[in-house]
Amino acid sequence: MGSYAKIENNVVTQVVVAASAESCGSGTWIETRVDGSIRNKHASRGDTYDSSNDVFITPKLYDSWVLNSDYNWVAPTAIPSDWNPGTKDYQWNESTRQWEEP
Repeated sequence: MGSYAKIENNVVTQVVVAASAESCGSGTWIETRVDGSIRNKHASRGDTYDSSNDVFITPKLYDSWVLNSDYNWVAPTAIPSDWNPGTKDYQWNESTRQWEEP
């Protein structure tokens, strides 16, 4: 059994567990793996499938963010070096394009 993502207009519309892509039904089905070992990540509904690079890409969170070479969206400004979840948190402010303390 494996996981397969249904692709419509380069967007993941469904993810199922099945014996093969052929057993998923009509449409375009692409294999995905929970551990992300192929196609950059495990596909989720709403992801984009980039067929030229054979990767799934998470939807962009903010207009200013850019896609890096690992096919992940990143802020144009690095998060402060003292960031520590639960101790020292920051939030992205799209209007100022800066990380700010909540």
